[in-house]
Amino acid sequence: MAGRRASRARPPRASSQHFLRSQALAAELVRDACVREHDLVLDLGAGGGRLTAELARAAGRVVAVELDPHWAAKLHGRWPNVDVACADAAGVTLPREPFRVVANVPFARTTAILRHLLDDPRTPLERADVIVEWAVAVKRATPWPSTANDAMWGAWYETTLVRRLPRHAFDPPPSIDAGVLSISRRVRPLVPEREWRRYRAFVATGFRRGTRALAPARELRRLGLAGAAPRDLDAYHWSALFRATSGSSVAVR
Repeated sequence: MAGRRASRARPPRASSQHFLRSQALAAELVRDACVREHDLVLDLGAGGGRLTAELARAAGRVVAVELDPHWAAKLHGRWPNVDVACADAAGVTLPREPFRVVANVPFARTTAILRHLLDDPRTPLERADVIVEWAVAVKRATPWPSTANDAMWGAWYETTLVRRLPRHAFDPPPSIDAGVLSISRRVRPLVPEREWRRYRAFVATGFRRGTRALAPARELRRLGLAGAAPRDLDAYHWSALFRATSGSSVAVR
């Protein structure tokens, strides 16, 4: 009953913002993310601070990013190793030093936030553990059928679906269950970071015009990609095709 009274006292929130209901679950998620005591961690969409509190215990430094001024104000000064940024998680200035992300992101902003983190591989992101809608989690963790974002991000990051979180784990409950995605930087990138702009344009052209616009038919046959639609290619296929047509020297594992 006390929880319900507290919930009614909360200010309005974005319809896609669903807070974790349990502090114990927040602690479990931070443990699963293997946060270390020297890590710099961003909590994107910090809300009421359940994840922030556990990150403050586990990490060296935490940046809690929250767009709502009310919630951001409530986070200020609660933990000595936490800085609070009242900002859009999809546009906040990212650290120039290696960092991690552990976040329950606003569902409506998921793609924008992922693009902010992953589009430029020069961003020193080491790993991101993010809570997203279940359908998004499955889509991002499944290598096929691919999207342009999957092909581009997959050149530098590996994505794993860690677990499902039922809708009743959130307050208010969303209309769909959620999932935890773990996105880790590859030890060996499939495409050199210095070529990221060319690779992005290459993939975009392929999805817009088809693979036959990227390479001669004989080259597609040699790679075993003759007749393949863009969505049939995973990040390994895209990187191999890119190397075959650009002279890149990175080998596919």
